[in-house]
Amino acid sequence: MKAFQLEQLRTFAAVVEEGTLEAAARSLYVTPSAISQRLKAMEDAAGQILLQRTSPVRPTTAGEAVLRFALQVRQLEWDARQELGGGQSAPSAPIPLVVNADSLSTWFLPALAGLPADLGVCFEIRREDEQHSTRQLRTGAVMAAVTATPEPVPGCSVEPLGSLRYRAVASLAYVRRWWPGGPQLVAGSQSPVVDFDRKDDLQTGFFRSLTGTDLAAPRHYVPSSAEFAQAIRLGLGWGLLPEQECLADLRSGDLVELAAEDPVDVSLYWQRWKIDSPVLNQLTAAVRAAASRQLRQPGA
Repeated sequence: MKAFQLEQLRTFAAVVEEGTLEAAARSLYVTPSAISQRLKAMEDAAGQILLQRTSPVRPTTAGEAVLRFALQVRQLEWDARQELGGGQSAPSAPIPLVVNADSLSTWFLPALAGLPADLGVCFEIRREDEQHSTRQLRTGAVMAAVTATPEPVPGCSVEPLGSLRYRAVASLAYVRRWWPGGPQLVAGSQSPVVDFDRKDDLQTGFFRSLTGTDLAAPRHYVPSSAEFAQAIRLGLGWGLLPEQECLADLRSGDLVELAAEDPVDVSLYWQRWKIDSPVLNQLTAAVRAAASRQLRQPGA
C-alpha cells in the first residue's frame, strides 16, 4: 500500500467530521472536485473503499483505521507546532471526546474548565451512554472517552476514575399517589418510571436486583439530564439520579429515596489514545483530578 500524504489525511478527517464533501471543501478552502480526487487517490492507494457515500458520509471498517491515523497525525502535528512556538498561528482542531450524560451534568465540565487558559484547545463533546461509548473509540471518531468498560480498546490506555453513585428517588407527591403506605418497589409494580432513552437500563437493572423480576411498568423517555431530573421532581415517574443531583432535594423532603440501603454505583474509566500528546496528557491529568474529588473512590 502506498503511503498517504498529509493533505490527504487532513481531507479524510474533514470529510468525516463535516459529513459531506461540499462541507469539507468549504472548511479546507478547496473545491469539492479536489476533495473527491484526494479521496479517490487514497482509496486507490489502500486498494479498498474507505468511505460510505451516505448522508452523512461514514467510514468503512478500513476507513475507521484511516480516520484514527488521520486524527492522531493531526494532533501530533499541532503538538509539535506548539512546542516550536507556532501556537498563535495554528489553532487546534476541536479534540473529540465522548462522555455519558450524567458525567457531563455533574463533574466532567469542571475538569475541562480546570485546564490552563493558554492551552489553546477546544473540545467536541459527544454524548453517549457509558455502556456504549467505546464504540466511538474503536471507530476512531474520538480521542478519549468516559466509559464503563474496563477493558482497553486496541490502541488505547485505560485507568479507573471512581464510581458515580445513583439513588432511586421519586417526588413526595408521586409517593403519596402511588404508594400511600410508603415506597413499594415490588414485582409486578405498575408505578411509572422515567428512563433516559431506550438504551438506558439503569432503572430496569435496579428493579431486577431488588425484586428478581423484570420491570414492566409504564415508562417515560426523557433524553436530557436536566429534564430527566425535572421529570422525576414533577412526579412523572421514579428513577435513579446521581447523588450530586438529588441529595439537596432529599434533605429538603422534595424527593423521597426508595431504597436507601441499595444505592447503585457505576464504575467509570478513562480511555484515551496511546499517543504522547502533551494536550491529551494535560487533559488526562485534569480528568483524573476532577474524578478524585467528585466520584466515589475505592474504600470511601
